[in-house]
This record gives sequence, C-alpha cells and structure tokens, in this order.
Amino acid sequence: MLLNYNLLCSLLYWQTCKTTVRSHRFKQCLWNRSSCVRDVTGIEIRTEKEMEAVNGTDVKLSCTFSSTHPVTPHSVTVSWNFQPLNSKPGESLFYYQDETPHPPTSPQFKGHVLWSGDIMRKDASITLKNVNPTFNGTYSCHVRNLPDVLGNIGEINLRVVNKVSLSEISFLAIVVGGACGVILLILTIFVAVKFYKKRRRENDIELHEHDFKDSTVW
Repeated sequence: MLLNYNLLCSLLYWQTCKTTVRSHRFKQCLWNRSSCVRDVTGIEIRTEKEMEAVNGTDVKLSCTFSSTHPVTPHSVTVSWNFQPLNSKPGESLFYYQDETPHPPTSPQFKGHVLWSGDIMRKDASITLKNVNPTFNGTYSCHVRNLPDVLGNIGEINLRVVNKVSLSEISFLAIVVGGACGVILLILTIFVAVKFYKKRRRENDIELHEHDFKDSTVW
C-alpha cells in the first residue's frame, strides 16, 4: 500500500513540478516529493445514502466535503459518475475543474445536469433536471483538492417514482394526528355524557319538587 502511495505522490508531484520547469525551484520541487507520503491526507465526502424523486421533477444531489489543505477555486476537481441498476457499465456523468463545469454529452443526461455547488463553501452538488425512470441508479461524487487525493467516495442511490411515497415522518404525523383525534372524540363523548346526566338529574329534581308541591296542595 505504501508503494502505491509513493507512486501516486510521485506522479502528482511530477505534474506539479512540470509547471515550474522554467523555475530554479524545479530541482527542489522534485527533491521534496519524498515528503509526499506524510503530506497527503484524506478528503472526507458527505452525501445522502438514499434519495427519492418524483418523475418529471428536479432533484439536487447534495455532496459536501472537508479537506485539511486550503481550498481554492483552482485546487479542487469534482467528478460525478453514474451506475445504472442493470448490468450496464457505469459512465462519467459530470466534471468540474478551474471554475468550469463540464456537463454530460450522452443522450440520456444531456441537458439534465446542472452545477449547483460552491467550491469555496466546500459544496460539490449537482442538480438533475426533469428526472425519469432511466435515472434510477447510483451516483458517485469524487472530490480532489491537491495534494489531498485520497479519501472516501460519496454514493447516492436514487429512485425515481411516479408519486411521493409515504415517508416515516409523514406516517408518524398521521399516527399522532389520528391518536389526537381519537382522544378528542373520547373527551367530547365524555363531556356530552356528563352534561346529559347533569341535565337529567336537574330535570328529575324539578319533577320531584313539582310533585311534592302538588301533594301538599291536596
């Protein structure tokens, strides 16, 4: 594993040093690549695991990241990949570098993917426009901030449905609302019964008083 890190770092620093080939620091740059292993740290990427979207609507695939190195508009590259549910191979969906988005050109996604992120806020999100069932699958968010090139991959499993399914929160709200309704109904019945009994007692008392008065007259 360390060998792979060294190889990766060597390639990374070689690309970096080529930009300074005309500088007197070129040799120093190549010499300092030996410290790459201890300098490279991992990027942490955060996404939703599962998402659901209604057919014909827009959905934002949120992807945020954190890096131990300073973030600049030109240091970060973002790439999104798509893996369909069937056995078809995955494809590159979207690429962002140097403040320039590169949307997909494939017929399936052309005109359906927009950049919704903000690199300086560590946001690498995209938006899918007018989704349809062919968009079902796994979307992978990859972020690199040189020299942070290692880290996890954010994956979102998207499901396109014809109507919104009942979420757990909605189900809980219905259950709580139903329970409150039942309790309110029971209280209403209890108060009505109590009021009826009270009125009946009052009527009985008035009737007895009336009978008593009638009996004293005779």
